[in-house]
Amino acid sequence: MRFGSVEAGGTKFVCGIGNERGQVLSRTEFPTTQPEETLARVIEFFDGEQLDAIGIGSFGPIDPNPASPTYGYVTTTPKPGWAQYDVLGRLKEAFVCPIGWDTDVNAAALGEATWGAAQGLSSCLYVTIGTGIGGGVLVEGKLVHGLVHPEMGHIPVKRHPSDPFAGSCPYHSDCLEGMSAGPAIEKRWGRKGHELATDDRVWELEAYYLAQAVVHGILFLSPQRIVLGGGVMKQRQLFPLIHAQVKAMLNGYVQSEWITERIDAYIVPPGLGDNAGLCGGLALAQAAWERAQAQVQRV
Repeated sequence: MRFGSVEAGGTKFVCGIGNERGQVLSRTEFPTTQPEETLARVIEFFDGEQLDAIGIGSFGPIDPNPASPTYGYVTTTPKPGWAQYDVLGRLKEAFVCPIGWDTDVNAAALGEATWGAAQGLSSCLYVTIGTGIGGGVLVEGKLVHGLVHPEMGHIPVKRHPSDPFAGSCPYHSDCLEGMSAGPAIEKRWGRKGHELATDDRVWELEAYYLAQAVVHGILFLSPQRIVLGGGVMKQRQLFPLIHAQVKAMLNGYVQSEWITERIDAYIVPPGLGDNAGLCGGLALAQAAWERAQAQVQRV
């Protein structure tokens, strides 16, 4: 089968074509500009391809409720031009195949559970730390939505006693995203994260905030695995720092060997690497195709 995948990020779009085994056969990427221009490039990439379905994992917030009149919209994003934009509707105008729609992090969680670091598990938490921060959740084999969808990037965090930084979130100032996303690192330290790779102060502080998010995830959801992805997590020195902080913050309360003895195999980087989101889109496409086939059979 041939599926299309769109990883719709706030900084860049990644489009690919793959199959039901999660193999990416071709891909392209381009900057996220204004909606019409960006989606025109998506449509151009898929034009003429014989696709069974397409899956879209989008930056948000989005409306993931099929019963809602704004299903398929990006909603209250601060990204200029994208607020209240009907992404799914625009692509449905161009393609007649089934189209799956979810958050970019839910897509990545699904991809990792299907073919990556959480393969074979019924639950996982995927957190991306990049231009923004988001969390995707799989519980009992199903992606979590609800009132809207999880927004882990905007949970309150305890400020480090030595950190005077006010935060960079336009909504909440010093939430998790406001204190530890890529733009927060740059604003606090005056340089981008990859330029600060050897500065231990940067990553110790970063681990302090990210570990709080991981602890919240463990206590709220008890996932069988936690996957940390995104551009910031390419600083691999963060993982042991986060492991140590999580163990210290839990203070022995969660009695599982995955925390006490095997945390380096419990909180892990994406097994699919940079293709986590793209493979997640393939999984969304496959799910959309299967739903469409089920509807045909019921008729």
